[in-house]
Amino acid sequence: MSDEIETKLSAARTRLILDRPFLGALVLRLPMKAAKPERCKTIGTDVRALYYNPEYIGQLTLEQTQFVLAHEALHCALSHFARRQHRVKQRWDVACDLAINPLLIQDGLKPPPGVLLKSGFEGMMAEEIYPFIDEDTEEETHDDHFYDQEDKSKGSSGGQSQESDPDSGSGSAEDEDSDPEQGGQPEPLSETEQEQLAVQWRQRLAGAAQQAKQAGKLGAAMMRLVDHLLQPQLPWRMLLARYMTAVARDDYSYQRPSRREGDAILPTLKSSQIDVTVVIDTSGSINDAEMQEFVTEIDAIKGQIRARLILHTCDAELCRNGPWLFEPWEEFALPEGIYGRGGTRFTPVFEWLEREGKRPDLLVYFTDAQGEFPKREPNFPVLWLVKGRGKVPWGQRIQLN
Repeated sequence: MSDEIETKLSAARTRLILDRPFLGALVLRLPMKAAKPERCKTIGTDVRALYYNPEYIGQLTLEQTQFVLAHEALHCALSHFARRQHRVKQRWDVACDLAINPLLIQDGLKPPPGVLLKSGFEGMMAEEIYPFIDEDTEEETHDDHFYDQEDKSKGSSGGQSQESDPDSGSGSAEDEDSDPEQGGQPEPLSETEQEQLAVQWRQRLAGAAQQAKQAGKLGAAMMRLVDHLLQPQLPWRMLLARYMTAVARDDYSYQRPSRREGDAILPTLKSSQIDVTVVIDTSGSINDAEMQEFVTEIDAIKGQIRARLILHTCDAELCRNGPWLFEPWEEFALPEGIYGRGGTRFTPVFEWLEREGKRPDLLVYFTDAQGEFPKREPNFPVLWLVKGRGKVPWGQRIQLN
């Protein structure tokens, strides 16, 4: 039986390497270890190795075995072990599986029974899915995430010394007590190990993607995912600041320089006062704490770039108590008299601007993007700060959560 299982695993891995070299190259990086059933219910990883329950693998078809191997490799390659941060473990684990499984299915792999699948989360990252997972969820992943166990000390050095090579399947005698193969439980990763392995798996991700591209066997969904993960990931506050600063510095000055600078008159970028319209979606999906956080960030940026702000709020209709004007020297704060919590429509804001003959240098809209958009794009830049998974038809979209 043991030989049959090892043959099936080897065949599944070989098939991935031939048909899906991106996933196959990642799976190849994980040494496979048989684990005792009481320690590993199905399959799992501690990022250093892949553990499997022989009885579980024996029940799967070859196609389903490919799926579960690729699933574990993606947990590692996407650095799910290092991205949880403050989030609740069970909700995060569910979000990670809901992010991975649609990718594998879209790539043509066959899932085994019991994997988590929900429509509507396709193309979303785990961080975007997490807010939609119930706080008291009873959903469970089909696999074991050994790299992140809350009943273990986070300061532990892990089940493997930091000097050892994660690519090798060997370990010291001290590791046996924390190895499912020996009847133990892997230690969670320390912060140092998380950082080291995150860098290592990022390099593996880039290398596997490059090889698959050259072979012409990297699917569009996987390619978009890799491109996103390999780009610098910046907080929404930084992206917002960069965008607003760029808008404020798009004018050239041909003013005559001082004599010390020479006689030539060259164009130079100047930062002038800009007019920014800020709109807050007051429908039921945006809470007061999120509004306040958003307003505080806008105020901090406003002071740096000398921006005059017009604030308005809107759910299905504009708030009758608005708009509110804030000069560059005035603190930008939520005024009294804001109401809402109705449906969501974006058209009233753009109709109001057109009716008033206003053309802001930038419009910033804080919303969940679930509503009626204008059919025509305006002739000024629009920046959508989106909470959730809503899409926008035009303008620049920045993900909040």
